[in-house]
Amino acid sequence: MQALMTVVLLLQVISALAMIGLVLVQHGKGADMGASFGSGASGSLFGATGSANFLSRSTAVAATVFFSSTLGLAYFGGHRAVATEQSSVLDQAASAAAPASLPAAPASGAALIPTK
Repeated sequence: MQALMTVVLLLQVISALAMIGLVLVQHGKGADMGASFGSGASGSLFGATGSANFLSRSTAVAATVFFSSTLGLAYFGGHRAVATEQSSVLDQAASAAAPASLPAAPASGAALIPTK
């Protein structure tokens, strides 16, 4: 099960990096307006309309893989916690943050005076 979770995590990282790269390569809606006034190159690597279809579909595929791997990691994470019968993260944090018992009072009854 650990190997499958590692594969899903690797798949998620690769799809996230692919989405970042694909989104950065795409042109915005206002990018063609500047090209019409001569402030940029109007040609693109994939042609006039080919880039929108190819990059949009590639981004959609990468997003689908990313979200499905996220759901898989959530399922495996919840399944692992039930299998090992661990309490939630908040319960573990609360038990770790519980204060230790206070030291016992001095037997002579003298007050503790802090010294500098």
